[in-house]
Amino acid sequence: MKLHELRDNPGATKKAMRVGRGPGSGKGKMGGRGIKGQKSRSGVSINGYEGGQMPLYQRLPKRGFNKPNRKSYAVVNLGMIQKFVDAGKLDAGQPIDEAKLVECGLVRRSLDGIRVLAKGELTSGLTLNVTGASKSAVEAVEKAGGSLNVTSTAAAE
Repeated sequence: MKLHELRDNPGATKKAMRVGRGPGSGKGKMGGRGIKGQKSRSGVSINGYEGGQMPLYQRLPKRGFNKPNRKSYAVVNLGMIQKFVDAGKLDAGQPIDEAKLVECGLVRRSLDGIRVLAKGELTSGLTLNVTGASKSAVEAVEKAGGSLNVTSTAAAE
């Protein structure tokens, strides 16, 4: 097979209907839009308009609430921390804090803090100082012979 022999499967592509190209095309003169009126013009949109009846999107109740002062945390998994330690980007002998996680490129920015989750395997005993951690992450770090210190008590909910 050569480049010039490439073809799409039969029936895979369909020619677009060319509107307003004469009476022989079947969609000539007014292009299937009828006569006059708002819908026959270009550039008008009346989506969601239900002829004066209260539209569906206004009849349904508003739901939910977005807390204006909520905190968002950067998430790090233990498996990724171990990967960076193995690659030599993080020093297992030194305590690892949020600044080091950002510096080595594991986290782009710390946002309102960094939260450690227990996905992945941790084999080296590390000392981690972070804003938040899941219970299973704390257990996994202690099981590997390290310690995980949560700096903010409110963040470790």
